Amino acid sequence: MTENAFYLPLGGDRYQPTEHTAGPWTPEAQHFGPPSALLARALENLAAERPGLLARVTVEILGPAPLTELSLRSWVERPGRSVELLGAELHDGTRAVARASAWRIAEADTTDVATEEPAPPSPEDCRPASWPDTWGRGGYLGAMEWRVIAGSPAEPGPAWVWGRQRVELVAGEKPTPLQRLFAVADTGNGASNFLDPAKWWFINSELTVHLRRAPVGEWIALDARTLVGPSGVGTATSTLSDVRGQVGHGAQALMVRTR
Repeated sequence: MTENAFYLPLGGDRYQPTEHTAGPWTPEAQHFGPPSALLARALENLAAERPGLLARVTVEILGPAPLTELSLRSWVERPGRSVELLGAELHDGTRAVARASAWRIAEADTTDVATEEPAPPSPEDCRPASWPDTWGRGGYLGAMEWRVIAGSPAEPGPAWVWGRQRVELVAGEKPTPLQRLFAVADTGNGASNFLDPAKWWFINSELTVHLRRAPVGEWIALDARTLVGPSGVGTATSTLSDVRGQVGHGAQALMVRTR
C-alpha cells in the first residue's frame, strides 16, 4: 500500500481509487464504504442558505465500482427554505456506478426535547476485531481500524463494532465525521454475517442512513444484525453511534445467493 487515502484527486471532480478501496468479494471492485463516503462528501459540500443536517441519505448501488478513475457530480434537486432534496452521482466513464439522494433539513433549536441514548463502551476499552479469513486483510478492511464491543465479524451472528479510518478519504483532506460515518455504515452486512462468505453472496444493493444529529469524532460504532428471508432477499440493519451516543440508523437490502 503506497497511498494514505482511499482516493487521489485528479481535478475537475475526478478521483483515482487506491488499493485501500478494494472490497472482500473481489479485488477488482471497491467495498462500497469509500464510494458512499465520497458521495456523502459531495452532498455535504453543496451550498446551503442556512445550516442544515443530512437527515436521510440513500445510496443506490448501480453496479460494481471498479478501481479505475471515477467522476462525481452533485446538485440540488429540489430547493427549499426548510427542507431540500439533494442528489449526487458517481461515474466510471461509461456508466453510473452509484446514485445518492438526501433530504437536508434546516437546523432549529430542539435541545429541550432532544432524546439521547447512552454511548457504547469506549473504543480504547474494546479488543481488536477480526474478519473471516476468506476476506483477507488488505483493501478496505485493512485500511480501517476495527474494535469489538460484542459479537465478532469473524463469527456468525450479530456484531457490535467500532470502526475508524486509518487513511484519508481524499488525499490531502481531513475526513469529516459524516464522511467517516458513511465509510463505516456500508459494513453492516459484513459485520453481522452468519453465512460462510466462501459459499454465499450477501451483497447489498443500496444503503439508507437516517440521522438525528451530526456525528462527532473519528470513531463510528455499528451495532448490526442480518436477517434473510426464504426467497434470496435479506436485510442488514444497524444502529450507528459515536463516542457521545447514538446518531442514527442504517439499513441495507441484500441479494443472497450461493456462490
